[in-house]
Amino acid sequence: MAGQTKVLVVLFAMSLVAYILQINGVNGDPQVPCFFIFGDSLVDNGNNNPLLTEAKVNYKPYGIDFGGTPTGRFNNGRTQADILGQLLGFDDFIPPYTTARGNVILKGVNYASGAAGIRDETGYQLGDIIPLNEQLRNHQITVLRITAMLRNRTAAQKYLNKCLYYVGMGNNDYLNNYFLPQFYTTALIYTPQQYAQQLIDQYRKQITRLYNLGARKVAIFGVGVIGCIPYAISTFGTNGSACVDRFNEAAQIFNTMLISLVDELNSRYTYAKFIYVNSFGIGSGDPTSVGFTVLNVGCCPVNNIGQCIPFLTPCQNRTTYVFWDSFHPTEAVNLLTASRSYTAFLPSDTYPIDIKRLAQLQL
Repeated sequence: MAGQTKVLVVLFAMSLVAYILQINGVNGDPQVPCFFIFGDSLVDNGNNNPLLTEAKVNYKPYGIDFGGTPTGRFNNGRTQADILGQLLGFDDFIPPYTTARGNVILKGVNYASGAAGIRDETGYQLGDIIPLNEQLRNHQITVLRITAMLRNRTAAQKYLNKCLYYVGMGNNDYLNNYFLPQFYTTALIYTPQQYAQQLIDQYRKQITRLYNLGARKVAIFGVGVIGCIPYAISTFGTNGSACVDRFNEAAQIFNTMLISLVDELNSRYTYAKFIYVNSFGIGSGDPTSVGFTVLNVGCCPVNNIGQCIPFLTPCQNRTTYVFWDSFHPTEAVNLLTASRSYTAFLPSDTYPIDIKRLAQLQL
């Protein structure tokens, strides 16, 4: 009976998100004219497909709940950014930079790349990656294209100022850099505190560059509960804890500094708004309380790098799994995290406001 109740809870939550999507879908225009996405595999929707890298998933069973078609999304269905786009009222998913052409870019572009990070070298043990600096260069090209379409630089800047910008980086700077001493020297050079400061110093420059390209409404997502993903637990062990504590402690050092950076940016740029999305807090707690029953194992059989083995059959009860593979959440989890990012369920979910209020701001 208790198990049935938990499943009903998660189904209710999903129904609530579906209701919000339906309401937004009938209200006409999206809440913002365009939505730009910078990030890693949590929101990559195909940018890594043409790259020479192991960090790409353009094969089944990825996409099994996305019309049965693998698109390059690193889960079974929609990413968090896909769902946020729907919550914002967009009829179509924001296209990946690799395929975005023509007027479609006026609605936004997704630049995210699996395994990418704040640091340029992050993730390169897997092959070619598009780090944040390169994602920003790609966005500069998009800005030039939009300026040409609108035939007026001032008009283009006013247009871009109204858009929403999703920035989610840092996870791989730990998982695919700092905690891989066999490939990277960062853990030998820096303490966790020093490394977080190095990341924040570089991040500040990158977000400032995004501001200079016209961004005025920016949602910055913190590092998640990286010590609790199946990869971390199975590879590094927990020494009796539920998760790999040193991973989570490092993430929290970074996140604390990131909140301070958000305050700094809001103080510096009066006619802009930056918010922090507490991915760590949203991802913490007891997943069984909202109906998830399989917590530390992915839904699909995985290979040596933690991705689904091509063409093997995944689990059937995907709405009860927290993880799709050894790194990435299922669509069911993305529905809940996107909803709490868009409309904060707890005051700690976002700071100082949530994405819904950010989108509605008149700056």
